[in-house]
Amino acid sequence: MQTVSPIEKDSPSLRIFFGDVRKMSANEVANGEVALIMTSPPYYNAPFDYPGLFADYEEYLDLLRTFAAQSKRVLGKGRICAIVTDDMLVRQEKRGRGKKYPIVADTTKIFVEEGFQYRDRITWVKPTGYTRISRRSGVVLQHPYPMYFYTDNIQESILLFQNGTFDYEQLKSLRPEVLEKSRIDTSRLNSENWNMSVWNITNVLPKSGRVEEGVAAFPEEIPRRLIKLFTLSGETVFDPFLGSGTTLKVASELGRKGIGYEMDLELKKVIRKKLALSRKRIGPSHLMEEKAGARKLCKTLQTNIRRQRSVTMGDKRKSFRASISPL
Repeated sequence: MQTVSPIEKDSPSLRIFFGDVRKMSANEVANGEVALIMTSPPYYNAPFDYPGLFADYEEYLDLLRTFAAQSKRVLGKGRICAIVTDDMLVRQEKRGRGKKYPIVADTTKIFVEEGFQYRDRITWVKPTGYTRISRRSGVVLQHPYPMYFYTDNIQESILLFQNGTFDYEQLKSLRPEVLEKSRIDTSRLNSENWNMSVWNITNVLPKSGRVEEGVAAFPEEIPRRLIKLFTLSGETVFDPFLGSGTTLKVASELGRKGIGYEMDLELKKVIRKKLALSRKRIGPSHLMEEKAGARKLCKTLQTNIRRQRSVTMGDKRKSFRASISPL
């Protein structure tokens, strides 16, 4: 028999909570009920996502520490937490240059300190054809001399952490039909190079009209591979930073249960659309609730940034006029 916790056995196949994952309780996600965490935390003050969300980098690291502790609590023994993340370049206030933050290294350190085993790191590489020359890498074109070089980033890291040692004896007691539904297609694994430490996957392109427009979503192929590689049919996948809902969409398609946590209430409509959840479908098998810490976030932050930019540009214009004014 497959071992599941009581809350998992009787719970809806899809649970979505709008709130702050730092305040998540065992009443919402039980201890040890999750087979796989598949997520991408917000990038530290990313200008394309949540600019100015954190007062400073230490506050961001505090979020990661709580995330690691919650992951340790909800993950089953030996199960995997997969995190899509990367180092972040953030422009400093009142300065022209940006500062790069070592998010990959700090995330790894925090999860190891929480008691996770560092299992692996996969490098997700995006096609070079979708990358333009940025102001950062273009500096060397204007100044072709040493020390002006910076790279354009076409990769992200997929960090894999394991919650202790997995007991493979559990697989022997599973029903044959569960094992068969969970079988990995080894021909795809080899032909698409799942077994390699580098995954070449096209990113979600910034096309207008897409469901995730304005949201930094990862492609469905990433959770699809990880869910197949690390979960059994019927098990529970958890995304504590749900975003547009990609992880839960793929989990449902693959016959897994899904739990999502998302702070930004502005994404509720996007999640409903991606998961094809009309108000009528929110019933016994689907749960959607608002919890502590939920708030409208993205548009507010973007508006604040636009206001700051307009003030900054106004100051620059005043400074320029003063510099050309006669004495």
